[in-house]
Amino acid sequence: MVDLLPLYLSLKLAAVSTAVLMVVAAPISYALVFHRIPGKSFLEALINLPIVLPPTVLGFYLLVALGPRGSFGRAWESVFGSPLLFTFTGIVVASLVYSLPFAVAPMKTAFCRIDRRLVENAQILGLNPMAIFFRVILPNSLAGVAASAILVFLHTIGEFGVILMVGGSIPGKTKVASIAIFEAVEALRYSDAWLMSLALVPVCYVFLLLVNRLTPEAQHGT
Repeated sequence: MVDLLPLYLSLKLAAVSTAVLMVVAAPISYALVFHRIPGKSFLEALINLPIVLPPTVLGFYLLVALGPRGSFGRAWESVFGSPLLFTFTGIVVASLVYSLPFAVAPMKTAFCRIDRRLVENAQILGLNPMAIFFRVILPNSLAGVAASAILVFLHTIGEFGVILMVGGSIPGKTKVASIAIFEAVEALRYSDAWLMSLALVPVCYVFLLLVNRLTPEAQHGT
């Protein structure tokens, strides 16, 4: 019988990462689109760096930063009394860094489509930036925000190299579905790998269909 715990951990990791990144990416995207930020191009390049970096390179830097000798890892351990490496929390942090550009890009696109006159009118009416964000920006870009959440969810489910570097393969803690499939193939347990992969395919396919329905370009092409 196939162990479904790695699949559960993948879904849990994807759900937690998506929830956190929606909160983090929304104000970042809002600031990038509607505010003048010194060095904006450098900031955007930094946010998008995980897209072009090999996962093992990013995983190595995160391994150093989150480890007991890294500044972030030391600070975390001094506050919470437990290490970050090889824990579920650790792979969540790694996933947040790795998936951030996939959260920001769709939101930026959605925010850029908003008529600037709506924002200008809200400013004339005396709304502060936070009120504009919640009363004007978000209601007019829900499809883009939903597409962002779906892309982050799918990208997190497929993560492998970064998660393996930071979390290892601890059953019940950090052994997600992608790692379980790799180890099954390595051990020549092809039936287990087949069944685990088969469980992921329909989930990813349904979510991709949702992205296509939410993306205006895809709708125009149908």
